[in-house]
Amino acid sequence: MNWFKNKDTLYGFLVILPSLVLLGIFVYGFIFQTFYTSLTDWGRDPAQALSANPQIRFIGFENYRELFTGFVDARFRQDLVNTFFFTVFFILGCLGVGLGLAIVLDRGPRGEGFFRTIFLFPMSLSFIVTGTIWRWMLQPQGGVNQLPTLVGLPKGEFAWLTSREQVWQVSWNDLPFVTALVVSVVLVFIAIAAFRGGERRRGYIASGSAALLLLWALTLGRTLQPLPFDEMHGFNLAFIGIILAAVWQMSGYTMALYLAGLRGIPEELREAARVDGASEWQLYQRIIFPLLAPITLSAMIILGHISLKIFDLIFAMAGADNAPTDVPALLMYLTTFRANQIAKGAAIGMILLLLVAAVIVPYLYSQLKSEVRR
Repeated sequence: MNWFKNKDTLYGFLVILPSLVLLGIFVYGFIFQTFYTSLTDWGRDPAQALSANPQIRFIGFENYRELFTGFVDARFRQDLVNTFFFTVFFILGCLGVGLGLAIVLDRGPRGEGFFRTIFLFPMSLSFIVTGTIWRWMLQPQGGVNQLPTLVGLPKGEFAWLTSREQVWQVSWNDLPFVTALVVSVVLVFIAIAAFRGGERRRGYIASGSAALLLLWALTLGRTLQPLPFDEMHGFNLAFIGIILAAVWQMSGYTMALYLAGLRGIPEELREAARVDGASEWQLYQRIIFPLLAPITLSAMIILGHISLKIFDLIFAMAGADNAPTDVPALLMYLTTFRANQIAKGAAIGMILLLLVAAVIVPYLYSQLKSEVRR
């Protein structure tokens, strides 16, 4: 082949060949194996689920249908809602706390190096260690609930990790309508960005798709109901403690990103804005925050994929059997290794993979596209 006539190309290919083979087998091969398993009934018969030669039948997407519309899989649907709220508050908390700390440190306070080390220290811990520390702090009979007694007040009664109270409940039957609306809004933003960037064809496609999806949501989307009854899901207050622990662990990471971005902004740019009469708020609003937008996007992508596959922190803080703080990764573990429903556990794993891919792939595509433009 002409491709191998160049010796350097041949040597380079031979060097990376073992990695390609191992990557193909242990990553993409196992992903394919997991996907195929999710299309079978492996585990539906407990008597032969773990036998040496289990009887496995191909049933298509039946496991996926049961997870999203089955009567006995309401826990999985609540787990998806838990993951959504956890992701939103986790990202907002990390970005807000990290940006605030970075702005304070950017002003060069006394002992900056000491505080920078203190803020970054939680990031050096594993989620298991963080979960153990915060579980002790939030335990029902001690920790945070005992703080009011130091000033003579009665102790707190909030069930940090065991509360079953939910707020902001929505019906699962509203999912198609809400999803279509959210995707339409995203497409509108993509269209606006495309028109501003001079990509008129891309803009027309995105705006047309948004219009069609919005039309479907307002007509057929309201009548499509996955369940024959209303099934309410919402934000469980037991997740507040877990979100606090996760933000405590990862806000130092966002602080480091923002601090590097702030230190990279030329001081002359700030001085020029002040000379032109800009206040400190206008300086941040019009100049600094827009320049930090790429850092914010990168942090959101990384934090987003961490939150989607969160497992160890919740396992350490609330245990595997605490249903109010359950997430899909934890349910996948219980379904696969305790209930021995191998196929359904594989289906949950594939759904998690798709969720993470939905976050990572667009970011990687945009990064690759920007590098090609350079």
